[in-house]
Amino acid sequence: MGRLQVPAVGAETGMTQVKAKGGRAVVLLRQEIGDVLRHARRQQGRTLREVSSVARVSLGYLSEVERGQKEASSELLASICGALEVPLSSVLHEVSQRVAAAETPIGSVHVPDIVPDDLAEDVALRAAGLVSAA
Repeated sequence: MGRLQVPAVGAETGMTQVKAKGGRAVVLLRQEIGDVLRHARRQQGRTLREVSSVARVSLGYLSEVERGQKEASSELLASICGALEVPLSSVLHEVSQRVAAAETPIGSVHVPDIVPDDLAEDVALRAAGLVSAA
């Protein structure tokens, strides 16, 4: 079926977070997986009953997975993805992007992965030991 098209992070149901020790918010992975699977199914215009039949999982259990109430095993996820004709890697990639976005505080500092041109020469000279770091 091609690449999985999923709405922006939290656009459909919002991020479900719980408080971990220390009060830090943690994303519920099962909720994000369920959201991505539900969106893929709805995008295809398919019912829970149809997908559950093809995936060979009970309708009730699939519903609980989609609602983030049950943790699906890797075998079950593979079966659901097979029924949806969506690569498991696409689902996991989308979930990973959602989790990463949730973990990044709004207004956080962006650290570039390259050295700006105006500093590149100085950094190269230091790395070569030609200029002291002091």
